Amino acid sequence: MTFKRLSISMSFVVFIMYGGFILSLFYFYNGRLFLEIFQSERTLFSIRLSLFTATVATLISVFFAIPSAYALSRFRFPGRQMVDTILELPMIISPVALGAVVLIFFNTPFGMFIQGKGIQFVFTIYGIFLAQFITTVGIATRLIKAAMDEIPVRYEEVARTLGASPSKAFFTVTLPLCKRGIIASSILTWAKALGEFGATITIAGSMAMKTETIPIAIFMRLASADIEGTVVLVLILVGIGLGILYGVRFLTGRSMPM
Repeated sequence: MTFKRLSISMSFVVFIMYGGFILSLFYFYNGRLFLEIFQSERTLFSIRLSLFTATVATLISVFFAIPSAYALSRFRFPGRQMVDTILELPMIISPVALGAVVLIFFNTPFGMFIQGKGIQFVFTIYGIFLAQFITTVGIATRLIKAAMDEIPVRYEEVARTLGASPSKAFFTVTLPLCKRGIIASSILTWAKALGEFGATITIAGSMAMKTETIPIAIFMRLASADIEGTVVLVLILVGIGLGILYGVRFLTGRSMPM
């Protein structure tokens, strides 16, 4: 077997594994129950909440990630290695642990001051925003930095020799050239936020019709041994995530040059 065939075979092995897990859900599939749960007020609320919070959290994450990625990609400054390393935190520790860290922070004097005088994060929708933000901003920065690393620095240097300021060179040269990378990073960040569970349930709780996102609704169904109900919600989450990912990639692939 050639190396090419071996590589392709391994990719199909991974595909079959994930595909097999998804197909196994249909063993417990009940069409009538699917429509009943899907049309319920509680499920529709969870879907709307998940889509809304994932979108807001992604916008905030990308807003912070773009300048952060640019700084790490282009500049050498004191503490750069430490900043670069800390971005790996969401990938090193579990989301539950990350959520626990935030929850503990809100029990410190400064955290309690924020809770009392500012925004109430614990057990509120703002806690969902925070949970999804802290678990995605590091990943978004890392992905966007990888895209910016592919853009040669000399392009910006040429723009500056022509009279462009550093900020103008960034907005007119670097940003347009890595647009596809930023879009792809935003899509993956959104997908990560949509499926976020550990930090969300730790910070915001699992209150129905208030802080219950789709992943939390799945956990609550599974905790009550409702397998068929769990399958319905998993299929909804998988359908939304894969559908939007494929749709956006298809549209960007058709409208943007290679």
